[in-house]
Amino acid sequence: MIADRFNGGFKKVDAMAKLGVNIDHVATVRQARRGAEPDPIWAAVEAQLGGADGITVHLREDRRHIQDRDVELLKQMVQIPLNLEMAATPEIIAVALRIKPTMAMFVPEKRTEVTTEGGLDVAGQLPMMTEAVKRLKDAGILTSAFIDADERQIDAAARAGFGVCEIHTGPYSYSTGAAQEDQLAIVRDAGTLILRHHMQFNAGHGLNYVNVSPIARLPGIAELHIGHSIVSRAIFTGLREAVREMKRLIT
Repeated sequence: MIADRFNGGFKKVDAMAKLGVNIDHVATVRQARRGAEPDPIWAAVEAQLGGADGITVHLREDRRHIQDRDVELLKQMVQIPLNLEMAATPEIIAVALRIKPTMAMFVPEKRTEVTTEGGLDVAGQLPMMTEAVKRLKDAGILTSAFIDADERQIDAAARAGFGVCEIHTGPYSYSTGAAQEDQLAIVRDAGTLILRHHMQFNAGHGLNYVNVSPIARLPGIAELHIGHSIVSRAIFTGLREAVREMKRLIT
């Protein structure tokens, strides 16, 4: 993480974007056989050796990939920050309070989706979000909101007390040509507003080896969280090299 926390906020200590590697899909392969391999803990170690600045996992309510024990072991064994993606439900909040990841990122969650499909509606759930953020902040956990590049949601995240906003880059990642340039400008403008609210500006979703560099160069961006493309590349190159290659593209 490049956030030094103070009074619920942060100060920039480095202008270079950091890389958080999401290892959910390593657990997806494991759960296909309900076996012991591939081990997400070893994947986290390999990612760290490849230069990852943090590890991200999503503990879903249905436990479709990452399991509670994975999160517990990652917290104990990995020497880089742990970002726990989670729904803002009492059960998962209790897990976060017990394990105490470096950062907890609230995301929307649907049982029917393959992966997270859009940003969190902070504005529509402001009282509940404010209370959830307070509980985590009181426990010393940095809080992040995974949101669309929408002024209303950014303003709501600031009111709720989030220290970080991660912009959902799916619309950028899945477009091409002039449309992608337009989406890049939208993400850039969202980042400007996030920083104006004294929150940390992160981004993620759908980023890959082809499209990541323009996002990594946006002013003020702190962290990129990338999973699927890195795990996919790792099938052919190994995870350590896949992470190294992504790091080269964002630095």
